[in-house]
Amino acid sequence: MTLVLIVDDEESVCRALAQTLEIEDCDVLTATNGRDALRYIEHSWPGIVITDINMPGMDGIELMKEIHAIDQDLPVTMLTGHGDISVAVDAMRAGAYDFLEKPFPTDQLLEIVQRASEKRGLTLENRELRQEVEAQSRPGPRIIGKHPEMKKLRGTLDHIKDTPADVLIHGETGCGKELVARYLHAHSQRHEEPFVAINCGAIPESLIESELFGHHAGAFTGAGKKRVGKFQHANGGTLFLDEIESMPMVLQIKMLRVLEERKVEPLGGNEQIPLDIRVVAATKTDLKELSERGEFRLDLYYRLNVVQVYIPPLRERRDDIPLLFEHFLWAASNRYGSEMKPLTSGQRQALLSHDWPGNVRELRNLAECFVLLGGDRAFESLLRGEGAAESSRVSLAEQVARYEETLLREVLTRHQGRLKEVQEEMMLGRKTLYEKMKKYGLDKQAFKHID
Repeated sequence: MTLVLIVDDEESVCRALAQTLEIEDCDVLTATNGRDALRYIEHSWPGIVITDINMPGMDGIELMKEIHAIDQDLPVTMLTGHGDISVAVDAMRAGAYDFLEKPFPTDQLLEIVQRASEKRGLTLENRELRQEVEAQSRPGPRIIGKHPEMKKLRGTLDHIKDTPADVLIHGETGCGKELVARYLHAHSQRHEEPFVAINCGAIPESLIESELFGHHAGAFTGAGKKRVGKFQHANGGTLFLDEIESMPMVLQIKMLRVLEERKVEPLGGNEQIPLDIRVVAATKTDLKELSERGEFRLDLYYRLNVVQVYIPPLRERRDDIPLLFEHFLWAASNRYGSEMKPLTSGQRQALLSHDWPGNVRELRNLAECFVLLGGDRAFESLLRGEGAAESSRVSLAEQVARYEETLLREVLTRHQGRLKEVQEEMMLGRKTLYEKMKKYGLDKQAFKHID
C-alpha cells in the first residue's frame, strides 16, 4: 500500500487530499506544520511527502531540506498557489520531486503519487540489496540469499564446518555447488590447508584413477615420474569431487575403501598414506535412484551421504535474484573498473520473470555482460517479454553465446590482448581463437592497456 504524508497548514486541504488518496487505497498521514511532519520521517521511511510551499514558520522548501538531511532520496512534491511557478522551479532545483499548482485535477495528483511511490519503492529495494551484500562482504566465498532453503543451507554448513563429516551436495548445473564446497572449507578449521577440486566427468576414465590416487614412476605405460594424487595433495584440507555420478563403477570400489580407511595407496606402490581429509562430493542427479538402477554403488552413496545439502535452483527462489545480481554487478564493476549502473524497473521485472535454466552461472554471466556491454544489450532477450518456459527454450543459444563472449573478453583483458596466453588459458587453437574474436568483433589492440 502506498504511504503518503500530506503537510498543509489548512486542515481542510489535508482532509480533502487524504480522502482522495484513501479512495485509491493509499495509507495517508497528515500534519499542519513542518515540525509535526518531521516526527514521521526517518531514514528509509517507506512513504512519500506532499507539502504546501507557503506555510507559516517552516515553509515547504525548508521542510524538504530537513527531510533530505534525514534521507536524501525521499521524494517530496510541492503544492503551489497560482502565480508561484517561479517558486516551484526553485524548489525543483533544490531537490523537489515534482510540484502541483492549485487547483489541480485528481488524475494529475494520482499520477505523481504513483510515480513517486514507485521511485521510493525501487530506491528502498536497491538500498536493502546493497545492505545485504555488504553484510555478507566478509573475506572468502559467500552464500547469498534470503530464501528459507538458503538460510537452512548456511545453517547446516556453519553447524558442521569443523566436524570431519563428508558432505554430499545436490543441485542443478550452474547453481553453485563448488561455491558451497569452498564456503565450507573457507569457514572451517581447515581453511589454511589445500582446497582441491576435481571434476569426475571431465577426466578420461583411463586417467582418473591416477589423478585421484597418484602413481609411482613406471606404474603404467607413460608414467615417467612420480605423481601426487588429488587425495594426497588435499591432505589436511578438503577434496571436492564434482559430478561424482560420472565416476567409473570400477573406481567406486577403490573410492569407498579410501573413504572408510582414510588411507590412499598410489598406483605402482605398496605403502598406504594416511589421510586427514574432508571429502565433499557434488551431483546434479539423484544418486539413490542411480543406485537402484545399478548405475552407482549404493554403499558408496551411503558413505558419501553423511550430510546432504540441497541448493535450490534460481526459479525456486526468485526473491534472491535481484540480490545476487546486485552482488555480481558489484564484483564485475570492480573487476573492470566500471561504474555500477542501477537497474530499471523493466530490467528488474525481466530478472524475476526469466526461468534461469543456467541458474546462478547464467545470472553471473548476465551481470558481466551488463557491465561490459550495457543494460540494453544484456537484457535484449529478457526484455522481449517472453514467458519463463519459452525464454529458457528460445534464448538458450543466446545465453551460451553471451557467456562465451563475456569469458573471452575477461581473458583478453587479463592477458592484455596477448593471444598466446589467451590460447593457453582457454585451451583453444589459434584459428579457433581468431574465429571467435571475429564473431564477437573483438580486437586484441583494444585490450592492450586495460588494467
